[in-house]
Amino acid sequence: MAKVIYVGSAGDEYAVEAAVGDTVMGAAVRNGVPGIVAECGGNCSCATCHVWVDPQFADRTGPVQEMEEDLLDMAVSERRATSRLACQIRITEELDGLTVEIPPEQP
Repeated sequence: MAKVIYVGSAGDEYAVEAAVGDTVMGAAVRNGVPGIVAECGGNCSCATCHVWVDPQFADRTGPVQEMEEDLLDMAVSERRATSRLACQIRITEELDGLTVEIPPEQP
């Protein structure tokens, strides 16, 4: 298990225990974290699970693939250097303590 901390646009924090192998999106949806819409159910086709990864974890979340890159370009909220789709980040033990911010608007 790894702890993931989701920070909402109003500053509310939601700490979730996530299973290794799960996704940041899946853990959020199962635990009722507001702001992670996940319309496509984790199929990397909607960008409604856009998050900003804390910079200290950015290099541990894996590379951004082409489809994710395209979707991030179309996201409603500001694209940042650490923007990711939560459905594309797999939980590992190395991500214990991962903090992600949820943008104020998802499509």
